[in-house]
Amino acid sequence: MGLQLPRRAAGKTDALRRFAALAAVGAGVLVVSGCSDRTQGQWKRFAMPDPASEQGERILSLWQGAWIAALITGLIVWGLIFYAIIRFRRRNADEIPVQTRYNLPLEIFYTIAPVIMVIVFFAKTVDTQNYVLDEDRPVDNCMEITGQQWSWTFNYGVGEKGDCDVTPDTTEFPYESYVYTAGTGSDIPDLYLPVGETTRFNLHSPDVIHDFGVPGFLMKMDVIPGRVNHYAITPTTIGDFKGKCYELCGTYHSRMLFNVHVVSREDYDAHLRELEAAGNTSDLPLIGGEYASTQAGLEAGQQDEEEAE
Repeated sequence: MGLQLPRRAAGKTDALRRFAALAAVGAGVLVVSGCSDRTQGQWKRFAMPDPASEQGERILSLWQGAWIAALITGLIVWGLIFYAIIRFRRRNADEIPVQTRYNLPLEIFYTIAPVIMVIVFFAKTVDTQNYVLDEDRPVDNCMEITGQQWSWTFNYGVGEKGDCDVTPDTTEFPYESYVYTAGTGSDIPDLYLPVGETTRFNLHSPDVIHDFGVPGFLMKMDVIPGRVNHYAITPTTIGDFKGKCYELCGTYHSRMLFNVHVVSREDYDAHLRELEAAGNTSDLPLIGGEYASTQAGLEAGQQDEEEAE
């Protein structure tokens, strides 16, 4: 009995050529359509926002490096795949390509290369994380940020700054007095930051987990009841930005928005004076009172259950 080989489909090569030509035309159209400065910037940043903070620039570098490494890896793999397709293709109807069971050098490479990539990715990520979350970095301002269902309260310190370290049981805060902006479900609050100065955010929640972040700064962090997370930002660009809650926190999570205004030190001080003149003053920051370390209503619910038993 003779060897049965599959027949080549008639016209298959011409169909592949036409498909390749169409793909090339489509790629050319995409390239031409992406010639605007804005689009070119998005391609350069791999769809990340243009960073408006010192910390965001380091995060963007990590993001770009990861994408470049991934694309290089993809090109190598795609190149090997197409090389094998072309180099070892069947050339005649009665020919069987050489069958290779294994290639030891190639298998060693495919094992070692991913391990090296993971080690490099891990080291670069830890280095960036240590930089943006550096506890020893001097800060110029401390703010107590409260995320509550479903808006934000921004507490600005007035006077001389003290120790910015705050815990859930803290009774002494960095400043002797505060002015504040409190948003509601129908009133989006405004956050003011001085440009070129490092501001530390102490994050509080009296109810559920929220997440405080500004896309333009490329940083965000969970706001967790019972603990005080924190991070610092150094804005580098004067302008207006948008902030939001990144954690699904309840029915009106979509309303947890806020506006960010990066201004000069003079305008920042003027805004604090406006809040003071409006009567938005307090000896202590507004962080949720007795429910700062437990979810609101939790203790009452437990008491009701005990009474029912």
